[in-house]
Amino acid sequence: MMVPFPRFRLAVPVLAFGAVLALGGCGGSDLSRSFGLVRDTPDEFTVTTRAPLSMPPDFTLRAPDPGAPRPQELRAPNAAEATLVPQAALGGAAPTSPGQQALVQEAGPPAPAAIRQQVDHDAALAGESRSFADRLMFWRTPPAPGVVVDPQRESQRLRENAALGQSVDQGETPIIQRKPKSLFDSIL
Repeated sequence: MMVPFPRFRLAVPVLAFGAVLALGGCGGSDLSRSFGLVRDTPDEFTVTTRAPLSMPPDFTLRAPDPGAPRPQELRAPNAAEATLVPQAALGGAAPTSPGQQALVQEAGPPAPAAIRQQVDHDAALAGESRSFADRLMFWRTPPAPGVVVDPQRESQRLRENAALGQSVDQGETPIIQRKPKSLFDSIL
């Protein structure tokens, strides 16, 4: 006697896989980041440089503590302050020149005391808050605005202009024409 193959054995893994995909779509960027689909670039404002190595004046120094900060390096906020306001980093405000005083007077009245809270409040109101329906309907990011210059043809045009002794603005700048998307491409 033959036992028929139960269909639910195949349906259960397929439904489980579909449920995982459906829940994964609701996860946002955190799930994409955990699967490695989102590339995290370093923040260029947090990159700091290290002070150069120097020879000590004498060799009777004690060994440094592992993991301790270097004494000759400034913390990032202190380094930024020393760069922007060198007088403050030197230990006090230097006397201002008449030109600096005139510039401050022409700048207008001082900012209100609670300006930072007002700016933070305005930024929170202007922030992008997309509803679930917006995220569902407009799930793709639009293409970047503007035209894209064809680099190979533009390089060829510039070489030809240089060979003929013409200026670089002579001739038509070649651009890449985006082809219209098909119905299948618009779904993906």
